[in-house]
Amino acid sequence: MKKFFRSKYVLITSLIQPALWLAIYGLSMSGSLDLINAGTSLRPGFVSVDYLTFMAAGVVSLTILFTCLYSGTYVQFDMQFGLMKEMVASPIKRSHILLGLSLSGLTKALIQTIIILGFGLILGVRYFIGFTIFNTIFSVLGIFLFVVLFSMGLMFLALTLGITIEGHDSIQSVITLLTLPLFFASNALYQMNSLPIAIQIASRFNPLSYFINGIRYFSIGQKFYSMGTYYEFGTIDMLVSLAVISIFTIAMYLLAMRAIKRAKMI
Repeated sequence: MKKFFRSKYVLITSLIQPALWLAIYGLSMSGSLDLINAGTSLRPGFVSVDYLTFMAAGVVSLTILFTCLYSGTYVQFDMQFGLMKEMVASPIKRSHILLGLSLSGLTKALIQTIIILGFGLILGVRYFIGFTIFNTIFSVLGIFLFVVLFSMGLMFLALTLGITIEGHDSIQSVITLLTLPLFFASNALYQMNSLPIAIQIASRFNPLSYFINGIRYFSIGQKFYSMGTYYEFGTIDMLVSLAVISIFTIAMYLLAMRAIKRAKMI
């Protein structure tokens, strides 16, 4: 984290990037897509949500995805210059090393999530529609829970890649290959039923989709209408999403532990 805050260019770009996604892509697309909602007679209990509000959860997921996965390049630098070797040779448990390295990416992900939520309010994103104060506090905690779990899973994956892949060009290529399919084969920007069948099937197995469902559940509500589609999330749906994210995080942790135990330090 010290390197993150000392490098002003990395700090500024990483904080501005999510805001630009909302400002440029969100506002430009909302003008056209919001026409679908115009004049629609809603079912009882549902609220109409504009596209900017709908895709805000997708921007959160995109930011966390890039921030955490690209942290694997820093791990590779640490291995190259011997810092990782010193940590592994110390009495510190391997599990503690993984958790310590993961907390850096987690902290950046939480900071960027707060920025997205705050900047979204300035642009007109409507969070917590009709929520009481208690429900709003509970929803904010729920958002942070999903962000923490998913960020940790992505950080463990990034650590695995950084430890096992040699060469900076190679790891950047692999990370790019992972981030784009994960993001676009999800419900981040559009409703799932509008995607091709093959992508819909892939989205069902994509942990990013379940993360986005959790963010929308807590930030928008259980019942809402957007872009011609009714969305209804129940407690069971959220428990399933939480279970999928938890399984993903545990699996990535086991992979990272296996990688760091078998790693050949430079």
